[in-house]
Formats: sequence, structure tokens, C-alpha cells
Amino acid sequence: MRRTGGDLVAESLAALGATTVFGEPGQHALGLFDALRRSTLSYVGCRTELSVAFAADGHARATGSVTPFMVSTGPGALGTLPALMESRTASVPVLGISSQIPADGLGGGRKGYLHELPDQAASFRDVVKSVHVVRAAGQIPSALAAAWEVALTAPAGPVWVEIPQDVLLGETAIPVVTGLRVAPRPLGPRPELVAAAAELLAGAASPVILAGGGVARAGAQAALLELAETLDAPVATTFGAKGVFPWEHPLSLRSWLEDRHLTAFLEDADVLLVAGSGLGELSSNYHTMRPRGRVVQIEADLGKLESNHPALAVHADARLALEALARAVKDAGAGAGGDVDHGAVSRAAVRDVLARVAGRLDAQDLALERAVLAAVERALPPEALSFWDMTILAYWAWSAWPRPMESAQGAGGLGYGLPAALGAAAATGGPVLAVSGDGGALYGLAELATLRQHDLDVTWLIVDDGGYGILREYMTDAFGAATGTELARPDFVALAAAFGVPACRTTPEDLERDLAEALRTPGPNVVVLPATLRMFAPS
Repeated sequence: MRRTGGDLVAESLAALGATTVFGEPGQHALGLFDALRRSTLSYVGCRTELSVAFAADGHARATGSVTPFMVSTGPGALGTLPALMESRTASVPVLGISSQIPADGLGGGRKGYLHELPDQAASFRDVVKSVHVVRAAGQIPSALAAAWEVALTAPAGPVWVEIPQDVLLGETAIPVVTGLRVAPRPLGPRPELVAAAAELLAGAASPVILAGGGVARAGAQAALLELAETLDAPVATTFGAKGVFPWEHPLSLRSWLEDRHLTAFLEDADVLLVAGSGLGELSSNYHTMRPRGRVVQIEADLGKLESNHPALAVHADARLALEALARAVKDAGAGAGGDVDHGAVSRAAVRDVLARVAGRLDAQDLALERAVLAAVERALPPEALSFWDMTILAYWAWSAWPRPMESAQGAGGLGYGLPAALGAAAATGGPVLAVSGDGGALYGLAELATLRQHDLDVTWLIVDDGGYGILREYMTDAFGAATGTELARPDFVALAAAFGVPACRTTPEDLERDLAEALRTPGPNVVVLPATLRMFAPS
């Protein structure tokens, strides 16, 4: 059987553990796609390159491992950049594989090939963790293995491999690839830093923990719970860390990071442990939080350590650091008792903060918004994954949703919800929920065809308020009027039907019933909720 450079790619991916690849074919990449039919890999084809990369992101979040995608040169490759930015900021291990112009045109020779750029790889170097440019077939397996290892090494993230068209199409005598192995280097904490952090936390009168997305990506939930209970430390979670700490736990401050009551509580901690977060804009109430006590920061991304606040900086994977810290604080005698019941004090403080948050919400006319979010939560099966676009209901969910969720809050781009959900459904079988506003939905409408073609079990909730609702609020508040926010949009129910996807229009009162029915029904479904939601007042 004739084998090509494309076969080396498919064989290498299978040897590395890939089971599914997402893609969008193009002229230069045909050698990649031809090889798929001779491989064991499952292929899911999306309708735009942006959706291809978002789908790979969703699949990687669902599986916790590297997910590859394939696209063509130039416009196809560049179309993945917004999604790769999301994967980078959220530490999601995605492997982008792009064709390139023939090898004799690499290096800026300007041969005038179709899709030619002076240096395509340069477009990706500041977005992904590493870029690998292949120039010969023999380099393909090692380049893919090196990229795979980088993608998994903490902090995880996307990587990029480019292979020239003629290398993909050229015949090869290299044996079938079976022996690739990768060994990501564990990023453990330095012992002296663990000891210093444990001493601070064990001696603190009012320690508090802020758990970030790094805790979720590292699978550090058990270590976080053990440490919090040992210290009797209240735990708040960032928007990227939903579900890492039990919502109803008596030490759970939940995720009300945009509420000044929680911000003040974090500021008042005599020792604030920040695990897996850089304390960026969304995690610090838009940089208004000013900790007055000591800060201990655990972060795998070196550039985020002490980037916003001075801290005892622990450069480490969150799971390894929290496990070591949990052992160390026990050895230091934290939680061993004394005259003061620190657990009772902490639990009372948590109740007080949450009561203040609830009181502020109760004072506003937000019954519709709270009812809609609660209806969605009740309709979603307990183990089902959910993927949220940048939309007002998602911003509510960041603070008020009691379960794990995935959103595009890392980079903040539109169009994430549906393709990420279809990627996750390809991994888990579903059901998976996607949530979009009508503005974000317009980015992903073509993927209704992907849902139908692959019969993916995704229910897509579209909240239709006639425009970019959050931008309408921002502009009206800032300037007295909104410009460029109102949108003509299709009849989403009729459009879904044109793709052969069942759809219904619902109301806030019927949302729970209609959404639950859609999620129970195998295959793709669309539920459209015409509603204008508002955000709670900022504090």
C-alpha cells in the first residue's frame, strides 16, 4: 500500500493516543485528509476553521487530554487564531496541524504559491506554546511527539505544527509509526516554598483560599477540599474554576467575584492562598481587590506569578502543590484545636458574606434572570457538560451557576458555545448543552450542519434579545445610548428545521420543561428563548 507523509501524521497521532480529529479540508492539506481514511482516527468535519479549533478545545476539556485538528494553509490556518487564543488563556491542550506551501517556498522566497505568507508560523508564535515547522517526512513523528508533550506540560496549552504540501503528498518508506512516547515533566513545588506557605497558613487567624482555573485543569479538587477542611478556610472559586469546590459546602463562598462583599472578605484575609489563578481582571473584581494580608500564590504559568500582587510565589502545578501543602499544614498542626473554634467562625463568616450577596440581589428587580438560570440548571442532567458563549446568561452563570461549566472567558471571543459543545459530545456521547445569545449564535449557525451530519447529542439554547445585549447595557450606561448593537437575525427555529434539526420556541415559564425534553431526546436540538435579560448592578 502506498503511504505518504499524511499517513505518518495519522499514524503518529494514533500512536500518541488520539482517537478523534477535527478538521476542514483545503487544497494544500489534502494529503492529511486522504490519510484519515486509512487510519483508526474518527473524523469530525466542521464548517469553518474557527469552529474546528473551538471544537477541538471542547473535546480536550471533556477528555483532559490533547485533541488534534487539521486545517489548510493561509486563510484556513489564520482562521483558527481566536480559538487558539482561548485555548492558550484557559490552558487547554490542543494540537493544531496545518499544511504549508511546498517546502521550496519556505523561508521567505515568495514563490507566489496559493495561500502563501512570508512567515505563516510567525502568526502563531505569540498565541500558542510552541510552533514546529516540518521540512521532511522523517521529521513528522518526532515533531508531533514534541508538540504533544509541550501541550501536556504544565501549564497545558495549544501547540502548532506546519507541514509542507509536498511533504504530505510525497511517498514514504518510513515504517508504520507505533512507538511514540511522551513524558511531560511534572512541575512540582520546591520544598522550601511548601514549608514557608504551610507555616503562614497554619499560623493564620483567618486564612482564605481563592481557587482558579488551574485547580480544575490539574484535577486538584480532592487536595483543595482536604486543605480547606484542615485549615477551616473559606473557599471562593473563579469563573474558570466552577465545580472545583462543593457549592453547598459550609466553607464555600461560591463565585461571587463581582460582588464587593466577597471582594472585601478576600481583602481582609490575613493569609490569602491563590491557587491556579493570576488574579487577573475577572478574578480580582476588575483589579479593585487589594489584599491587606499575606498572599501565597500557586501558579504553573511563570508569567502570572506576582504579576498583579506581591506574594510568596510557588511555581508549580496546582495539584502537586496543594497535595504537598495539605500534608505540610497537617504536620504543622493546623486544625488541631485550641480555645477558638476556627471552623465555627469560618462557617459563620461564609454565611454572612452569602447573606449580604443575596440581600444585594434581592434589592434589585432580577426575578426573571434568576428564574431563567435556575430553570436551565434544573433541566440539565447531573453529569451533563455545558459550554457557554459570551452572553448575559453566561455572565450570570459565572457567579451563580452551582456546577462545572466551560465558557470562553479566557479570551472573551464570540462563537465558542456550539462548536465547543459538539467537540465535547464527540468525546462523551452527550447530552451536552450549548448556550448562546443571538449575537454569538450567528457565529456558529453553520455547525447545525455538523450536528446533523454526525448526529451529535447537543442541545443548543439560544437566548434571543435582538442584539449584543451586554454591549447594549455597557453603551447605554456609559453614553446614554447604544450604537451598533441591534441585530437583524433569522428565525432560528425555522433555520434549524432547514438543517433537519428539531427546534422549538419557549418562554421563561416553559423553559425548564422544553429544555429538559430537548436534552432527553437523542441527537441535536435547538431551544430558542426570546428574552431580554439584565446583569445585576456592578459593585
